[in-house]
Amino acid sequence: MTIIDSQVHAYEANTPKRPWHNVPNWPPHVTGDEMVAAMDRVGVDGAIFISAFSLYQYDGSYAVEVQKAHPRRMAIVKPVDPDDPAVADVIADWKRTPGTVGIRIILTKEAKRDPNHPGLDRIARAAAKHDFPVNVLCWGNLDAGTAVIDRNADTRFIIDHLGILQPRTPPAPPQPWAELPKVLDLAKRKNVVIKVSGACTLSKEPYPFADIWDPLARVFEAWGFERCLWGTDWTRAYAVVNYEQAVEPFLKADRLSDSERAMLMGGACAKAYRWSPKKS
Repeated sequence: MTIIDSQVHAYEANTPKRPWHNVPNWPPHVTGDEMVAAMDRVGVDGAIFISAFSLYQYDGSYAVEVQKAHPRRMAIVKPVDPDDPAVADVIADWKRTPGTVGIRIILTKEAKRDPNHPGLDRIARAAAKHDFPVNVLCWGNLDAGTAVIDRNADTRFIIDHLGILQPRTPPAPPQPWAELPKVLDLAKRKNVVIKVSGACTLSKEPYPFADIWDPLARVFEAWGFERCLWGTDWTRAYAVVNYEQAVEPFLKADRLSDSERAMLMGGACAKAYRWSPKKS
């Protein structure tokens, strides 16, 4: 099967050449070359490289550089700014950039973004026009993401990280799956798929994180495997799990049939982004 990680973040060291907006608890650098090497070690064929908003905000230039260096392995997504009156032009230009497969909006509570902001609908319309899916980071604020989705039935959406707030450091929160009913209800919207990314960070048990499988089974049942995109969210998950630990449980889990595993770990992602890596 072809394995595609639906969300990774690569980045350079924090230097004046390309300074970080914030300094998270991530390694000092995970360059594109280092990310591909990590993928090679665990047999991941390709990845959707999401330009890290916390580091680079709306600047996707590093992602473009990495995709150019690894066009067979990486496709790229960048966040776009609802406050930019020319955001539709930004999306059109991004569509013309080699290797691009989508855009992203940030709707966390920390972003303090009104879900009725007209820029969000402007983004959704432009994405539909250019056949781009809109990745939505709305963990801990799923109602806001749902409101945007419900207003834009002609736009394809991809929910990041199960729509569930995930820890950046251990331990997992006391009730890590408390928002699961909202996630299951969202599956009724047929223009949405969901990333099963960062799921291992929600475990209260050590590797191989056996307690994630019962709640994930409910996700798979509600959404269907053809709408579930496995991913690691490496390097955001760095302080909780390493890359191998985020991959191996899904490769070896006896809760998945071979066909379910193939769809979850690559098939659904290829369909959602209309992109597949090219193996050597």
